[in-house]
Amino acid sequence: MIKRFFLFLIPMLFSCQSEKQILKYPANIGDIEYDAKTDNPNFKLCFPQYIFQYFNDDNELEKFKGEKLRLDKIFFDQYKNQNIKNQSGLIRIRFVVNCKGEADRFRLLEMDQNYNPFTFDKKISEQLLSITKKIEDWHPKSIEGHSVDYYQYLIFKIENGNLIEILP
Repeated sequence: MIKRFFLFLIPMLFSCQSEKQILKYPANIGDIEYDAKTDNPNFKLCFPQYIFQYFNDDNELEKFKGEKLRLDKIFFDQYKNQNIKNQSGLIRIRFVVNCKGEADRFRLLEMDQNYNPFTFDKKISEQLLSITKKIEDWHPKSIEGHSVDYYQYLIFKIENGNLIEILP
């Protein structure tokens, strides 16, 4: 009987210790936390604990003045194609738009054509990031009549350093 008690007690002791080691996790998977090295310290969220996803309504890029056609025009006019072999894949830039329509907390995710992690030449990734950061025509998202903060993203299809397509 005592043996069974100890066998039951040992896992309990270890599970209690592991709970004490848990660090702070974001409220939601995919949250973009403030990073003093890259983010604008003057960018303020209206409701930091409730940042909505772009898909929380059906308007996606209607939150951008001129919508997808204008967004495409901005990038295809400003991006200087690089013609660099073996620089193909996708670059996702994800960011937060606050309830005032201001954007910050830009994060890159780069992958090759097989969706494996990949690091693009800085002439490509930094150029796309720079253009994205300059865009000021984001509209606040409205949920039940209230302007809210939300995540937005753009995905750039790159072939040999050349911009081919912008998603979504």
